[in-house]
Amino acid sequence: MIAIIDYGMGNLRSVQKAFERLGVDATITSDASAVLSASKVVLPGVGAIADAITELKRANLVDAIYKTIESDKPFLGICLGFQALFEESEENGGTKGLGIFKGKVLRFPESPEYVVPHMGWNDLSFKKDVPIYAGIKPTDYVYFVHSYYVACDDDSIVATTTNYDDVDFCSSIAKGNVFGTQFHPEKSQNVGLKMLQNFAEL
Repeated sequence: MIAIIDYGMGNLRSVQKAFERLGVDATITSDASAVLSASKVVLPGVGAIADAITELKRANLVDAIYKTIESDKPFLGICLGFQALFEESEENGGTKGLGIFKGKVLRFPESPEYVVPHMGWNDLSFKKDVPIYAGIKPTDYVYFVHSYYVACDDDSIVATTTNYDDVDFCSSIAKGNVFGTQFHPEKSQNVGLKMLQNFAEL
C-alpha cells in the first residue's frame, strides 16, 4: 500500500486518482502509524511552505517522514512536498524545511519576459539514470505550477533540470530510495502516469 501524506494541503485526491488509474492501492492518511506501515510514501503539496511545515509538525508526521526515509522505503515528494525536503526556503520571509537535503528554495527573479509563477508544460534535461524515469524521453513534457525553485547544494542528487526565466533549476532529485519532483506527475497525463507506475513498481 502507498501512503499519501495528508497534512491539510495539496491536491491529494488527484494523486490518489492517478494511482487508482494504474490499479495501485494508495491511501490518503494523516496517521503517522499508517505512514510508517506503508510500503511506499508520497508527500504531495500545494501552497505555502511555512504552513506545510507547521501542519506536518502539528500532525506529528515529521518523525514519520524521517523514519520512512531512513528505512529505505521508496519515498516521493511532489512540488511543495519536494521543496520541503531541503534546508530552508525564501518563502514567507524565510522558513526552515525538513533538512533532509542541503539546499535552499529560491523565488524566480522578476522579469518583463517571464510570468511568475512558472505554470504549464516544460521539458526535462536528464542528468542521470533514475528508475522512476524508465521509458521517459527527453522530448516528453511535464506540468509545473510554482513560483519557487530548489537550488540544490549537491549536484550528485540532481536527476533533472529545467529552464525557466533564464534559470536552469533542479526540477527533480533522486538519492537512494528518495525521489522528488518539482513538477506534478499526477497532472502530466500519460508521461506522469508512467512515472508513478515506475515508482509503484520499485
